[in-house]
Amino acid sequence: MARKPTRRRKQPPKPPLLQRLRGDFLTGLVVVLPVFLTIYLVWVTIGFVDSRVVPLIPSRYNPENVFGRNIFGFGVVVFLTFTTLVGAMTKGFIGRRILTWGEGIVERMPIVRSIYNGIKQIAETIFSQKSNSFQNACLIEYPRRGLWAVAFVSTDTMGEIKAKSGEEELVSVFLPTTPNPTSGFLLFVPRKDLHVLDMSVEEAAKLIISAGLVEPEYPRPPRSSGNGNGGNGNGSQRARRTRG
Repeated sequence: MARKPTRRRKQPPKPPLLQRLRGDFLTGLVVVLPVFLTIYLVWVTIGFVDSRVVPLIPSRYNPENVFGRNIFGFGVVVFLTFTTLVGAMTKGFIGRRILTWGEGIVERMPIVRSIYNGIKQIAETIFSQKSNSFQNACLIEYPRRGLWAVAFVSTDTMGEIKAKSGEEELVSVFLPTTPNPTSGFLLFVPRKDLHVLDMSVEEAAKLIISAGLVEPEYPRPPRSSGNGNGGNGNGSQRARRTRG
């Protein structure tokens, strides 16, 4: 029997040259723009710190007088060294007394007191090294049933709030705003109404800051571990522990 001639599949027509150039340009922009902006912001930040710190250095130690030229980034090194020394001194008895004395003076200034306390609270929240960070990211129905919002599990609610709520298990939840996650709402949510997410707190923060444009991969890719359990299993165990 004679074989039937095989039909060649028609290849789709190539897009026009301008369309291909546009696609190549957008692809390159996605690669180049983050790198360029990162380098630019780092460069501007270092230059800003140098311009503020270097003039405060005594002239005999100024790199322009010592080396005959300015050293880019010298102000950053001085700032980091000075901040580290202040932190080390503050941990000691004398440093704490000086800090307490200075804060006592600030507390007597009405307007300065409010500004200082606000900045101090934000700095302690961002740079605190204590283990008081958020436990998990979660989903809650907010501001009404049927609408969902990403929030962060803070801690179990205790004391008067739990006693007067009538709930057996109540959880303190921080609901951040977009695109500024430093502001938001403190909510007390029954544990049964929480839906713990497998994504990390950092991934949830990126999701909120980007207004939903940067979404973590799901389902989570399996990760090998010593006991043979994948990453999803660990995430499920963590979720079950949080749900109680």
